[in-house]
Amino acid sequence: MADQNEKILHRLLQQDGNSICADCDSKNLEWASYNIGIFLCTRCCAVHRSMGAHISKVKHLKLDKWEDSQIQRMIDVGNKSARLKYENRVPACYRRPKENDPQILIEQWIRAKYERLEFCMIERPSYTSGRMEGFLMKRGKEDSRYQPRKFVLSGLHDTLRYYVKEKREPKAILRISELNVVYAPSKIGNPNSLQLTFMKEGTTRHIYVYHDDPEVINNWYMAIRCAKLHRLQIAYPSASESDLVDLLTHDFTREGWLLKTGPRATDSYKRRWFTLDDRKLMYHDDQLDAHPKGEIFLGNQLDGYSVRIGAPPGAKDQGYSFTLFTPERVYNMSSHSEQDRDEWIAAIQNVLERPLSPQDNSISARLIRKRGGTNPKNIFTGR
Repeated sequence: MADQNEKILHRLLQQDGNSICADCDSKNLEWASYNIGIFLCTRCCAVHRSMGAHISKVKHLKLDKWEDSQIQRMIDVGNKSARLKYENRVPACYRRPKENDPQILIEQWIRAKYERLEFCMIERPSYTSGRMEGFLMKRGKEDSRYQPRKFVLSGLHDTLRYYVKEKREPKAILRISELNVVYAPSKIGNPNSLQLTFMKEGTTRHIYVYHDDPEVINNWYMAIRCAKLHRLQIAYPSASESDLVDLLTHDFTREGWLLKTGPRATDSYKRRWFTLDDRKLMYHDDQLDAHPKGEIFLGNQLDGYSVRIGAPPGAKDQGYSFTLFTPERVYNMSSHSEQDRDEWIAAIQNVLERPLSPQDNSISARLIRKRGGTNPKNIFTGR
């Protein structure tokens, strides 16, 4: 009978919807929740187990013994039917996780589906209302200490404000429509953390926040996305919802430490934290800096942008070097390994091959900062 049940499970895995994880779309299926009736990957199974057996009962597809009633439950439900039930009212702005996404996103997605039944209820989640306020721990601009700050989001006014003192004027007012937000657990060192990134006076500003409750920080992430979607729907009423969702928050394409020289061939290499944010390649002294030390706009390859292996002529080669050519300057950089260098080159090349959008041109025009006085200089000239 055990062999027969194993054959049935194997056959069920071939059915439409069952060949990928019910929660993250991974193709590496080893587990199932037999009371819910879904097939899972190992990572999502761990979240199911953490919710408790009163929510989800899990078994290994091959190593555990299956009872006939449990097999019948898998036959009766399956991933496709379960999704119709548990994902019936997922807001368009909600980011559905994929298998390599941050743990907090996957965990809160699973808990929202099966523990809180968030997407089964008629009432819409609070983060879709366009209004949200609460306290988050914010990293200081000039030091590494985190202090509680009150944040107030207003989709109606396109603003995210934060306050040092509640009854005083806000310390800063950010425009939601120009704000990007990413999960930043490895960088901040807290699993429930976010990085807010926006343009201010011609340069990028980073704000780092966290909250002890993962549901709270996840709701802030979704609230920003929902407010951005609403603004886009007003601005582009004829655009499809799926196209607008693609314009919401986006993860950084790549981040990591690289060595970089100054503009002169004799300049030494210095260690910098690089962030590739769409068409902006930013470099920082430290990965938690409030501002980049420099920003490079990546245009199209037809306009004089290219990236190649090796150091430019006359420059010192430092290990796994590569060179970025722009119309304004040549950048000499070096990675810690051949694989890392090749991945950086591939990521940058992918950007250079894309045509520029009107939004890209707007960002390029705004990327100006003041250095050493009152005369504004194009950021490409900075070291």
